[in-house]
Amino acid sequence: MDKSAKFKELREKYQEFVFENYSVNENENEIFLEYEFQITGCAKFRPTIRILKKNINMKNLDSKTIKYLAFHIGLIELVSYWKCTCSPNVIIKCGFLSEEQKEWFKKLYFNGLGELFFTNEIKTNLKDFMNITCVGEKIEINNVEDKQKKTNNGYLIPVGGGKDSCVTLETLKFDNKKDLCLIVNPKPVTLECARLAGVEDQNIVEIYRKIDPNLLELNNKGFINGHTPFSSLLAFLSFFVAYITGKKYIALSNESSANESNVVGEKINHQYSKSYEFENDFTNYVSKYIKEDIKYFSFLRPLNELQIAKIFSKYKKYHKTFKSCNVGSKEKEWNWCGKCPKCLFVYIILSPFLYKEELLEIFGKDLFEDKELLETFIELTGNGKTKPFECVGTFEEVNFAITKTIKNIEEKNQKLPYLLEYYKNSYKLHDMTEDITKRFNKENNLTEEQEKLLKEAIFGD
Repeated sequence: MDKSAKFKELREKYQEFVFENYSVNENENEIFLEYEFQITGCAKFRPTIRILKKNINMKNLDSKTIKYLAFHIGLIELVSYWKCTCSPNVIIKCGFLSEEQKEWFKKLYFNGLGELFFTNEIKTNLKDFMNITCVGEKIEINNVEDKQKKTNNGYLIPVGGGKDSCVTLETLKFDNKKDLCLIVNPKPVTLECARLAGVEDQNIVEIYRKIDPNLLELNNKGFINGHTPFSSLLAFLSFFVAYITGKKYIALSNESSANESNVVGEKINHQYSKSYEFENDFTNYVSKYIKEDIKYFSFLRPLNELQIAKIFSKYKKYHKTFKSCNVGSKEKEWNWCGKCPKCLFVYIILSPFLYKEELLEIFGKDLFEDKELLETFIELTGNGKTKPFECVGTFEEVNFAITKTIKNIEEKNQKLPYLLEYYKNSYKLHDMTEDITKRFNKENNLTEEQEKLLKEAIFGD
């Protein structure tokens, strides 16, 4: 059975996906969110999220707002389970959305699943792919300023273990007196990156997200599977944490490069929920429907990947610790696999600043000498059919970095490694008239003070 036929068959057989219920509970040590979903006639799911409390106290906070925010987290969690059958009807039994809210979520689901639709050869459209029906009660929140709610100007900074969040931690000058960092499913790498930035353990909000095993079973049986917009879950999850901890700013580390589509001429973006479009949509949504004075933005939005790599190249203390490889992250010991698009991209983007000895220390080998990476290399440069479906930069950034590294090597009268020799013989070197490390994208949501900090980091030298 071809992929498009499977989509049609599953939608016909399993026509209803139901968001049954959710709960928010707490004990002395943790806050516990639990969700109940089901694909009618197929499977039930009960995913959970645990937030370690440490010094979090929810006693003086509005319980309805907490419940309302938890409901929204569930609206994003459901996508991971809905995608198994792409059921045409989504029924929400435990809450209410206006027609405008439904359209907002449909836009997020549709664009956030663009890669999944593309890789599974699913032909659908925004109007027809899903119908949302709400039969639950509407939660009325007061949004009255609570004198006991000690909202301050502190930051909540999500940390993923890669170079980007390390740059944000350093540039914002993390302050243990008022700031927190947030880590989902902590690993030694992510915890160590935070600690290297000087973050004390009590300032790390640890979140443990558990996927229902029934989902993994359906994946193994060949139901529809693929990429979901995790960063949108992080958006609502971080908003929940910012609310219960009284933080003013949620500082993401998404760069301008996240706006580029993976498929030329189509709006299919692996990083859609990291894009500037989603950032603005999310800001508008919470402003209209949640109305808490919490600012969600990406601190690195004015920069491109090459600029972030340039800044990061100076932070030597992270070089032996940071990891961005999604393949390696699935292993007990998170290491660079050295075979995937993400590994090669990070290698390329750091190469103008660290090649060669320092990159060998990070990756353990010279990826430019790996002939098996040629096809991935071609795709990253924009000479393949699509850009790899990973969190990688733009074609311009990749070609600029490669050209710069070639020039650096040739200036030293050294031999080019395999992939760079292939590039020079196969393509025209990138036009270096403009130094793209000198750009500053005006499409951002930073304050003047935040812009000043970022400009000092990239232009200070």
